[in-house]
Order: sequence, then C-alpha cells, then structure tokens
Amino acid sequence: MWRAYLTAGLLAVGGYFLLRTDLAHELWYDVIALSCPSAILVGVRLHRPARAALWYWLAGGQLLLASGDVVYTVTTSVLHAEAFPSLADGLYLAGYMILLTGVLLLVRQRTPDRDQASVLDATIVATGFGLLAWVFVMAPAATDASAGLLARLVSLAYPLLDVLLLALLVRLLFSAGLRNPAFQLATLALLLQLASDVVYAAMNLLGQYEPGPVDAGWLACYLLWGAAALHPSMRTVTDRAPRRLRRYPRGRLVLLAAASLLAPGVLVVQTLRQEYGALLVIAGGCTTLFLLVVARISGLVGQVEDQAARLEALAHVDELTGIPNRRAWEVQLSRALAAAHRRSAVIHVALLDLDHFKRFNDQYGHQAGDRLLAAAAAAWRVQLRPTDLLARYGGEEFGVVLDDCALGEAIEILERLRSQTPLGQTVSAGVATWTGAGTAEELVARADTALYQAKHDGRDRVVAADPDAALFPVMHHPAD
Repeated sequence: MWRAYLTAGLLAVGGYFLLRTDLAHELWYDVIALSCPSAILVGVRLHRPARAALWYWLAGGQLLLASGDVVYTVTTSVLHAEAFPSLADGLYLAGYMILLTGVLLLVRQRTPDRDQASVLDATIVATGFGLLAWVFVMAPAATDASAGLLARLVSLAYPLLDVLLLALLVRLLFSAGLRNPAFQLATLALLLQLASDVVYAAMNLLGQYEPGPVDAGWLACYLLWGAAALHPSMRTVTDRAPRRLRRYPRGRLVLLAAASLLAPGVLVVQTLRQEYGALLVIAGGCTTLFLLVVARISGLVGQVEDQAARLEALAHVDELTGIPNRRAWEVQLSRALAAAHRRSAVIHVALLDLDHFKRFNDQYGHQAGDRLLAAAAAAWRVQLRPTDLLARYGGEEFGVVLDDCALGEAIEILERLRSQTPLGQTVSAGVATWTGAGTAEELVARADTALYQAKHDGRDRVVAADPDAALFPVMHHPAD
C-alpha cells in the first residue's frame, strides 16, 4: 500500500506541472496535500502502533497545513485577495506547531533517557543556523517599517519555526532508535520540508521566487509522510536500537563544525557589506556557540574518562565469577603486605583448589564447570569479612587474603569456605602466614606448597604451611 501511495503520488506531482491554469494547479496541489493526513490515519488504523498518539499529532499538523493550502487557493484564485497575514498563515503556523509537537513526541519516545550529548549537538546546530536566519531573514522582517506589527510577527514566526524544526530533526537523527523504513521516510520528509522552506526564504530574499521547485519539495514532503505511516515498520518507529560502542560519527562532527563556523562567517559577510547593525547579535551568537562547544567537549571528556574507568575495572575483574582476577590479586596483595608492614600486622594468604574439577567437567560439561566456579565464588564471598580478599588465581584455583587475624581464626574461615562449596564438591586449601619477612611471591609459594600437601594427603582439607620449610616455586598440582 505504501508503495502504491508513493508511486501514485509522484505521478500526481508530475501531472501537477502539466496543468495550464493557476486554479487547476492549486486545486491539484490541494488534493495531493489532503491525501497526506488521510494516509496517516489509514496507516494508524491498518497497523495499530502501540504509540498512536504521535501519529495523530502528525496527522493533525499535516491536516492544518493542507487546510492552509486550501484556504490560500480560495483566497488567491477565487476571491483574488492578496492579504498578508491571512487565515492561511494562521493555519500554516498552527500546523507547524502541531507537527513539531508530533516530532518531539517521536524523539522523546525513541530516547526515553536523557541524552545530553545529542541535546547539546542539536542546540549547537540550531544556534548557528538560527543566527544565520536572524541576520538575513528575521532582522529585516522585524525592522520593516512598511509592515504592520502582526505582519512582522508572522514573518518572524516562519523562520523561527524552521529553526526549531532543524533542532528537532538533528535530535531525531542522533536518536538511538531503529533506522527502519518508516523512520527513513519521515526524516526525509522533514529534510525536504526544511530545504523547501529555506529555498523559499532565499528566493523571496533575492526577489526571484519561482513556485515550481519549492512546490515539488512541499508536495514530496506530504507524500513521504503518508508513505511513512502506511509502511508496516511504522509500528516500531519508536523502538530503540541496541546501543553499540562506536567512534564518534564523522558526519556529525562535520555538521557541528559547520554550525560553529556560521557565526564568524556571518561576521565576515556583514563586515564586507559594511553592515554593522547586527554585531551585538553576532557576538552573542559566537559566545553562545563557544560555551555550547565547551560544554560538549566537557561531556566528551567525561564520557572518555568514564569508559576508561570501566575498562580499568574490567581489566581487574574476572569475567566469569565477577571477583578480582589474577592481575588484581597481585596488585592488592602487594598493597596488603605494605599496609601490614606499616602496622606490624600479620597477613595470611591461602590458595583454594576445587577437587576433581577436570572429572566434573568431563562428566557434566564445561558450561556446568563454569557455573560451579561462579557459584563457588558467590558462596565463598559472603562468608568472608569486608576486609578479606577473594580472587580467581587461575583455572579452578582461588586466592584469599586474610588480614588482622590469628592463624587459628584464618583456618576456621577457610574451613567455613570449604563447607560452603556448592554442588557437593570438595576443595583443598593451603595457607601461609606472613609476619614481615619475605616477598609476596615467596608467601604465595608457601601457600602453594601447603596446597600441594593438602592434595597429597587426600584432598578436602586445609593445610597450614610450615614457616621454616624451604621455598619452592609455585607448582602445578596433580591432575584431577
């Protein structure tokens, strides 16, 4: 249906340019325009989106815009009146505001959480182009002594609404939702609407208005909105896409750079033209853009710092069990020994090894083995004191640092861990005491020797290292 509507509409636009009389042109234009809100309502009825309210807002806006076209036809071609502003202008402005409300709802529903970065980007673009619109379009209209107050206000309202439309369009393009066909058709419609309005304003500014290209843009905008609503993907246009880590988009950076350079560009043009009436406005725009860019850079720096902190945390956490990994173990053990040395305190280091883990893996599979490791880490962690450290030393082996307790208390803690091993599995442990002499590597080697002795004595036990025993390098234990 959406293809049929779009194809028929494009053929109708082609036929529009073949008509000979002005009245026929305008009536044909109105028929195409009125088809848009009708198509949106049919699309809502047909596809029944979960969030239909925004489509009703969009249909209402398009209906008001199309009604403005009808009133304009009656006013100019039937009544032959050329009043400005007229009822048609009121309908156009009301339609724009309703349309912008619908687009705002679309943005909010695609990004329910706060996205300060995209808001700043949209504000930067809107400020740059808003300054351009003020200097070359809005300021001349505001100071036109030949027009009445109402005419000047209406003349100011059109470019102001276009600036708001630009801000919402940028915000929509930077949203995290799905880029499905309905979204693509809707954003293309907004781009055409904005482009046609800009071309219309530029032609009026130069006194060379030609209705043909501008009318084609506005008519295509109507058709694209209708096609977006008739496309089945309109049901999911408010859904969010999975967030992916990616580089900052180059096109986004180019757009922000162009918007930021508009203010000094306008200043150069006005200086060359020797028109200095808007210098204060341009200076204010430059200042605003500078502050917005600084805020954006600050946000990017904060984002990089947060990501670096998360990566640093991930580098020291075992992905399977969620406890510190071997790297974190080595760092924290060295810190614990240094702190104990300053306090003349005693430190106990234990190595725990799940018994017959290879047999468990062979019998139940590696996924079950992974679940056993994660469950053991979770069960042991709740049995330790807040000052103790539990880390995954490697494979099925875990390390424990017990601070500020006697050897007997340390053995009791390890026995409690052994009794809490899940799934009926057993664990062997070796514990060594540090009293201020020797390095961390030597202390771990003593604990590993004790663990080897526990394995040799039959497993499922805790063995304390002999402080006078000779040191051996950390060894591999007998295969389970």
